[in-house]
Amino acid sequence: MAVDILPVAHDARRPAWKRIGTMREAGLIAIILSLCVIMSFASPHFLTLGNFRAMLMSFSVEGIVVVGMTILLIVGGIDLSVGSVVCFSMVLSGSLFLMGVDPWTASLVGIAASAAIGCIMGFFVTVVGLNHFITSLAAMVIVRGLCLVITKGTPLSLFTLPPAFKAVGQGTFFGVPYVIVIFIAVVAVFDFLLRRATAFRKVFYTGSNEKAALYSGIKTKDVKFWVTVLCTTLSGVAGTIYMARFGAATPTFGVGMELNIIAAAVIGGASLNGGSGTILGAILGIALLSVVTSSLILLDVSVYWQDMIKGCILLAAVSIDHMLHKRKAA
Repeated sequence: MAVDILPVAHDARRPAWKRIGTMREAGLIAIILSLCVIMSFASPHFLTLGNFRAMLMSFSVEGIVVVGMTILLIVGGIDLSVGSVVCFSMVLSGSLFLMGVDPWTASLVGIAASAAIGCIMGFFVTVVGLNHFITSLAAMVIVRGLCLVITKGTPLSLFTLPPAFKAVGQGTFFGVPYVIVIFIAVVAVFDFLLRRATAFRKVFYTGSNEKAALYSGIKTKDVKFWVTVLCTTLSGVAGTIYMARFGAATPTFGVGMELNIIAAAVIGGASLNGGSGTILGAILGIALLSVVTSSLILLDVSVYWQDMIKGCILLAAVSIDHMLHKRKAA
């Protein structure tokens, strides 16, 4: 039985550039390029350095969260709490800083607390036996409540953050924003691990056929637990970067972020049924959503219509994923 799931992991181990011509990523690249060409005629402000920089900065931080979500979807889980955890990391770190704690230490505490949330969620999934959807839904509400409790519903002004810390979110490295450098590093590391590391191949095995993986000697509960922790930890990292970038922590930040994150991962090929997905595809998915959002803003489309359009894109992506799985099962 274990043999049936080996091709998935084997395909994931192939370098991204070898998969571009034959997989979903090629279609996403074509769509993104087509949108860019269309928008270059529709708006004179689209093909500008400032607009592209804004898009890169926007999806780079969300892209860090997408990496964690993609790996969690591959194992067969989902996390609806990522937006709340990003906010919680910001709020907790910001509050500690205002209490006199060094911002670097405060950030580490925020990331560790985010990982702890993942541990609690992982416990309820693997020990109690709840599914990821219900567990993360509850966590989303609870963690958002914690954000409001910590701040008392008032945004935290963190303009006194030291320049060295602000540089993480606002500075550049040879002209390239640190945010983008961190994003590229995270993507490169986890793309490599997902393709080459034995521990991460178990993620595919578990998501493809959990019973077969269990019979093969894989501790599937451990895999699901640590992937859940990884997702919330990366969300915590994104939260501290946002704090450095904006110099503030708002208790309502990240509301609805899970929609973008899940949509990007699914558009990029990650299956809601588990067992498939790539980091490259997910990043192209978040890039596509970023281009769409930028285009709608430049075309002066109402923010209410923007949310509806993103929802339709997510519905289309999930429908395509469902039909592909039905075709494979037939």
